[in-house]
Amino acid sequence: MADLHSDMMEDEDFDTILSEDIDFTGTLNFEKPFLIRGRFSGNIVAGGLLVVDEQAVVEANINAPRVIIRGSVKGDVIATDKVEVTITGKLVGNVKAPEIFMETGCTFNGRCTMTEKAPGK
Repeated sequence: MADLHSDMMEDEDFDTILSEDIDFTGTLNFEKPFLIRGRFSGNIVAGGLLVVDEQAVVEANINAPRVIIRGSVKGDVIATDKVEVTITGKLVGNVKAPEIFMETGCTFNGRCTMTEKAPGK
């Protein structure tokens, strides 16, 4: 999948969408692209892309290959590939990934650690 700033994703690109009217607490485990539009609190352990949409509010530690934050995330984010925070995104927590892209105008309050990319990536 291309970078966020050059690629717009549609609902059809996601296997699962947590809708705006959903307020969920617990642990999310998934392998395929997942879009959060509602409220989530707990932990997220993913094998695929996670997108936190503009109106979404997430209070969770996140571990995924790739994370795109357009909404609000409070918690630490660890990615094996890339973390992107858009102009509408807000991240309060530490981020650790081989690639970190923060668009001008986003909000970030935490520690940023760049790691080496896994072999074969």
